[in-house]
Amino acid sequence: MNYLSVENLTKSFGTHILFENISFGIDKGQKVAFIAKNGTGKSTLLKILAGEDGYDSGNVVFRNGIRTGILQQTPNFNDELTISQTIFKADSEQVAAILEYEKAIHNPDDNERMQKAFEQMDALDAWDYEVRIKQILGQLQIHDLEQKIGELSGGQLKRIALAQVLIEEPDFIILDEPTNHLDLDMIEWLENHLSKENITILMVTHDRYFLERVCDEIIELDDQTLYRYKGNYSYFLEKKEERETIFEANVDKAKNLYRKELEWMRRMPKARGTKAKSREDAFYDTEKTAKLKKDNSKVEMEVNMTRLGGKILELHHVKKSFGDLKILNDFSYIFKQKEKIGIVGKNGVGKTTFLDLILGLQQVDGGKVVSGETVVFGYYTQKGMQFKEDKKVIETIKDIAEVIPLTKGRSLTAAQLLEKFLFNKSMHYNQVAKLSGGEKRRLYLLTILIKNPNFLILDEPTNDLDIMTLNVLEDFLEDFQGCLIIVTHDRYFMDKLVDHLFVFEGDGIVKDYLGKYSDYRDNLKEKQLLEKQASKSTEQKALITTPKKDETKVKLSYKEKIEFQQIEKELEELEVEKKNLMLELTSTQADHNEIIRITNKIGEVSNLIDNKTERWLVLSELEF
Repeated sequence: MNYLSVENLTKSFGTHILFENISFGIDKGQKVAFIAKNGTGKSTLLKILAGEDGYDSGNVVFRNGIRTGILQQTPNFNDELTISQTIFKADSEQVAAILEYEKAIHNPDDNERMQKAFEQMDALDAWDYEVRIKQILGQLQIHDLEQKIGELSGGQLKRIALAQVLIEEPDFIILDEPTNHLDLDMIEWLENHLSKENITILMVTHDRYFLERVCDEIIELDDQTLYRYKGNYSYFLEKKEERETIFEANVDKAKNLYRKELEWMRRMPKARGTKAKSREDAFYDTEKTAKLKKDNSKVEMEVNMTRLGGKILELHHVKKSFGDLKILNDFSYIFKQKEKIGIVGKNGVGKTTFLDLILGLQQVDGGKVVSGETVVFGYYTQKGMQFKEDKKVIETIKDIAEVIPLTKGRSLTAAQLLEKFLFNKSMHYNQVAKLSGGEKRRLYLLTILIKNPNFLILDEPTNDLDIMTLNVLEDFLEDFQGCLIIVTHDRYFMDKLVDHLFVFEGDGIVKDYLGKYSDYRDNLKEKQLLEKQASKSTEQKALITTPKKDETKVKLSYKEKIEFQQIEKELEELEVEKKNLMLELTSTQADHNEIIRITNKIGEVSNLIDNKTERWLVLSELEF
């Protein structure tokens, strides 16, 4: 069943053509990723599909009757509304009942309203749906539903928009960079959620692990031509390389044939027979193929790094807190040559504060931070990208340096450097405001690297960069001879680059983990599984062992009668406990960890009810 058809779609800005006559379709159940270089129209295409942008020609047709949810890269909400009013906008009786129930909870003295809300939840069987909503909000760390939208950060707004889309459960979801502003736990949860759900997805994302584990098809826009790959990211890489190899071989073959046929064309008289005319037509086809050019341009990164001395960066017994919130508690570390460290931890545990302490942007409460005399920091941060939108691109670079020194005594002008970063000459005198989000990130990265740092600190460097630029940045950082600290939600990027991790566990505790992020997560999951198995084993030992059924027995023994009565009593108690837990979950304003604890406890009680009910059924079949 086809959900979306795009036919011969063309979009341009003035003389600049983003894409021309592109066509594709998406069927029910497909999970499709759209990949292209920055500035070639990924976000524009999603805006067209969302009805927020026009197009020059072609057709965009959604199947009648399907519900479509769209996650924009930059959500646009009413600042005066609360989170609750923004999220619960779905046209659903269940959502309306849940919203009314949430309001009743905040007015406990109004017994009549509470009773009515409770009955409405029962009538619409909305309890399970509310639990699902609570889980989504808990996983995305959205707790204070009465907070105003205008008080939230950009990252919080993105999570609100994502929650809204997931709660509405549309048939078809369009996602623009869904992993931006999510921490690693949230990304892994979202990955599992979208992989299991029977929904249809079209997404733009630079997260390659996300592509690998969620998508089953990839559409690539390359040189204004669409290519489709029926597989995940690994399959895409394999087939893309194969396609480009075949393309180069065909062009080389056409060039050889073209040279031979060109001589024939020059020798032959103008009056030609039918066979000659056919050969002439074939010649022009060959000429067209021979003159095809593949855009193999890529970002070239090079720095004239100052050599690091013996002392690089030392942290001695550093302490930092904000009131009761501990960031660092007696943390010490001495950085060594060429170290590449990743920093992980949940939002709010102090990762960015740690970077600010290193750079002297915040003061420590105790201990000291000592930098070597030869250290030149380069700090790429989300807050640091502040361009004058009306300034020309080349002026942004010339403000830093007219001529940029490279290694081995070489140098580049500002214009030459821009071209190495894929800003062609036609873009140099454009205003910064005309650049796409990814192009602005690339320009910002350039302003960091031309200062020739030998200690790079990158805070979420992968946001909005296309996969092609990320691959080049990774190659550059792998060969980088200085020190590197990375804070990123991009697991692929971190796995490829870091030697070990600083794991911020909260309450000022930072552990040094030797290995890559994937290794750390695997070990953590294994530890959690062992703890769960140990807990389950303890519970099973506490349960009454179910004796094997004697097929010849037709009556309950005295012991079994007592057991039968006891199980009936226990089942009643467990049902009450489950109901209380459900009420606690639906009424709680607790944090993410508390919600997860309650949800897990509900699962444990449900399992006990199932086990005891099964035993009760066995006993009830026997005669007294």
